[in-house]
Amino acid sequence: MNKQLIAALAELEREKGIKMVTIIEALEIALASAYKKNYQVDYECRIDVDTKSGEIKVYKIIEDPEKEGDDADVKEVDVKEVDVTPDNFGRIAAQTAKQVIRQRMKEAEREIMYDEFKDRVGDLVTGIVQQSDSRFTLVDLGKVEALLPQYEQAPGERYRHGERVKCFISDVRKTTKGPQVIVSRSHTGLIRKLFELEVPEIYEGIVEIKSIAREAGYRTKIAVASNEKNVDPVGACVGPKGSRVKMVVDELGGEKIDIVDYSDDVVTYIKNSLSPARVHKVLLDDENKFSLVVVSNDQLSLAIGREGQNARLAAKLTGWKIDIKSEKQFEDELADAREERVLGQEEEEKTGESEK
Repeated sequence: MNKQLIAALAELEREKGIKMVTIIEALEIALASAYKKNYQVDYECRIDVDTKSGEIKVYKIIEDPEKEGDDADVKEVDVKEVDVTPDNFGRIAAQTAKQVIRQRMKEAEREIMYDEFKDRVGDLVTGIVQQSDSRFTLVDLGKVEALLPQYEQAPGERYRHGERVKCFISDVRKTTKGPQVIVSRSHTGLIRKLFELEVPEIYEGIVEIKSIAREAGYRTKIAVASNEKNVDPVGACVGPKGSRVKMVVDELGGEKIDIVDYSDDVVTYIKNSLSPARVHKVLLDDENKFSLVVVSNDQLSLAIGREGQNARLAAKLTGWKIDIKSEKQFEDELADAREERVLGQEEEEKTGESEK
């Protein structure tokens, strides 16, 4: 058994990458505990496993204090070891070795799996729905079952058993039971990866996604720019007859997607971000990153969007606060401001005359 043990450990080291010395150290600790339990001893002992022959020895540790002088001060402790290996210890050793090796193999497999998936955060994966309830959905990725929590799900989506679904790996956590892979259907990274999949120009770096703003399940805005003059970034993302963006929309269950041109000019960028509304004027407060947007009267509701969604997403996309006014509202506010200024000047003049 002893030589077979060493041969088996060497094979594990070659095939699984589990170092023999690591298993032997764990085995020696486990054997010491098994020896005390089976032979009901309370003294300290040490297990020695010969890595060449596989021979296993049990040593009783005896501490013998050496004394010096009449005051019996302890000078040093002399540690002695006595071989107390039982005749039938091989059977216990074999059982213990199996348990230790099995445990180490599980730990090694979990470690390998964790190392594999921790580097895949940010990847797009396709899995099969295994279980779904109000708290979470389990998605089979082949090697592991990923967790799709409720907070990572897109509102309105339903996940049926056996259905294939694309997800974004948002996190990988190390647990005692192996890696816990968290996937998402609401992350903006899912949008980016889906467009990389459908638009070769994005995958190749010709077209670049500059920013994404998303309210999962309802609407997404993405700003794109081209690194080549002859390539229209919006057209590349939309595709012939809208085929490319349609593939992304279908994967997201009909979520609306606005694709706009990115611009280094803030005014132009804000105008583009409010698409499909047409913007008349943009006034900027650079210090506070605040913009006042003026649209024609018939474009106000379109610019703001249902429950303010279009304006909200435009603000997220650009990173600027956006206040939208119709031309009539803007002109009325200007008129009110002029009237207040005139009244203020008249009041100052009256005050000055009374003081004279």
